[in-house]
Order: sequence, then C-alpha cells, then structure tokens
Amino acid sequence: MIHASSPAHPAPVETTTGLNNRKLLMWIFLGSDCMFFGSLIATYLLYRGKSLVGPYAHEVFNIPYTSISAFVLLMSSLTMVLALSAIHRGDMRGLKVWLLATALLGTVFVGGQYFEFTTFVNEGLTLKTNLFGTTLFVLTGFHGAHVTVGIIILLSFYLVAARGRLKPEQHLNIELAGLYWHFVDVVWIVIFTVVYLTETPNIVT
Repeated sequence: MIHASSPAHPAPVETTTGLNNRKLLMWIFLGSDCMFFGSLIATYLLYRGKSLVGPYAHEVFNIPYTSISAFVLLMSSLTMVLALSAIHRGDMRGLKVWLLATALLGTVFVGGQYFEFTTFVNEGLTLKTNLFGTTLFVLTGFHGAHVTVGIIILLSFYLVAARGRLKPEQHLNIELAGLYWHFVDVVWIVIFTVVYLTETPNIVT
C-alpha cells in the first residue's frame, strides 16, 4: 500500500544502499578525507626524528596547552549532538543555541591553534625550518582548515535557522553537518595522540 506524504513529512527516498543519497555522499567524502589525513599522518611519522636541525618537538610542544584545546574541540562534539537532538524534537531555539555554541567552541580551538603556530614561529620553527616543521604545519594546518570550514557551515545553518527558514523536517542538513564535525574531532584525537603525546612535552608552568 502506498501512503501519501505531506510537505511536512516527505516520504523517505529509497536507495539500493538503504542510505539517503546525500548521507552516502557524505560518507564517501569522509572516507576519502580519512585517506588524505592518513597520508599526512604517515608522512609525519615517516620523517619523525630525521630533522638535521632544531627546534625539535620536545623543545616547542606545550602539552598542557594543547590538551585544553583538544578538550574544547571534544566538548564541541557534545554541543553538536545537542543541536541535532534539538531539531529532532522541533526545538528550534535549542538548535540555534547549540549550533552557535558549537561554532564558538570551534572558533576557540582555531584561535588556540593560531596562537600555538605563532609560538612555534617565535621559537624558530617554521614550515621551512626542518622536516619536523614542514610535516607538522601541513598536517595541523589542514586540520585547522577543516575546522574552519565546519565553523562556516554551522554559522550558515545558524543564520538560516534564525531567519526561520530551517524546519524540523530538514534535520538531515544538521545530521550531515554533525557527521563532518565529529569527523574533524576524531581526526584531532588521532593527531593529538600520535603527534603530541608521543613526544617529550615541554611543560610551561
């Protein structure tokens, strides 16, 4: 039996995979991005310890500071989940609050990364200094670019919701944004573990 659908509750799109086409495309994109970041991480590991001149990782890393930045980004995953939950409940005010909170936390992370890069440069580490600097800046820089794109997406949805043009039945938009945001969070966990925590920290008190 075929059931009629209303504009408020559109009929689900049937696909051979059982996934919405847009969600499938997002998973394909994230899979390709996994390989992209995997190659950057592998390159960093391949050249780790092979720099002929300093500064080296243990001389510039500040693990407590970077740990706080990582915590901020992880907290943004929680607010992203709350944003998705809000739109599923039809709570548009809550959606706007949590979208904005997620974007702000992401902005704090990017700002922290910019400060860290500035500190590295002041200590003599640049993209051209040595192999460590090149691989580190490329890896973390591309991740920061991904976070920045995510912030723009979240703020765009916030503005659309603020104008009343985002409806509960359009929850897939927020779901896809959430998939992307969780992905960049997971990538940072890997980077933080592989790049930062495996080096001797330079703890600043």
